[in-house]
Amino acid sequence: MEDLISLLMPVVIFLFVLILSSIKEVKQYERGVKFTLGKFTGISEPGWRIVFPVFQKMAKVDIRVKAVDVPDQEAITADNISVTINAVIYYKVDDASKAILSVENFYYAVSQLAQTTMRNAVGEVYLDELLKNREKIAVGIKEVVDKASQPWGIDVASVELKDIVISPDLKRTMAKVAEAEREKRAVIINSEGEVAASENLAKAAATLSASPGALHLRTLSSINDISSDDSNTTVWMVPIEVLRAVEAIGDKLKK
Repeated sequence: MEDLISLLMPVVIFLFVLILSSIKEVKQYERGVKFTLGKFTGISEPGWRIVFPVFQKMAKVDIRVKAVDVPDQEAITADNISVTINAVIYYKVDDASKAILSVENFYYAVSQLAQTTMRNAVGEVYLDELLKNREKIAVGIKEVVDKASQPWGIDVASVELKDIVISPDLKRTMAKVAEAEREKRAVIINSEGEVAASENLAKAAATLSASPGALHLRTLSSINDISSDDSNTTVWMVPIEVLRAVEAIGDKLKK
């Protein structure tokens, strides 16, 4: 009996070690891609799973949303202006089997795809449009990357353009253009105000000339306003009829 136990003990220990080494834990945020004799045999859900050594292997895939920082990229806009841009892309693995079977390194592949797509997108727009509509351009980049990465089992959530860097000389030029544009608007607004004021004055003059009594009332109102001022200046108001009479006397003397 003791001899039998001594013979079976190594076997039991071997089986115990084999079972322990066969147990693989798949976390809640992971999926296991199982291969048996080199062939894909299924997806392992979260929990403890048996994977027989030598005969089977399992590759774990993280299905959480990943944020990939796309490095700085030199690009030329449609109006031949050199800019440096960078972005961040948010994506997750939607199909773990495709992410393993269809592409060697999906993390690296998505990053490279985002870089080339970003450069192409910048080359199709002018600098002004790039600066004003970065969100629209980012949506276009996201759609292209999402469509291209679908065969890899990747779902792209969003793409955000973080920084758009231009040369210092171009910044100074753009500042001068913006200042000139503000001055232009100020001149236009000022001229429009003068035109409106002249039109209102013309309407007021026409109204006063059509009613002689209104002109006298306006004159009296002006005299009242001036008399209430504490200034030392004295203003003499001469009725227009007196000026006309003086003008008529001057014409007779000339004759």
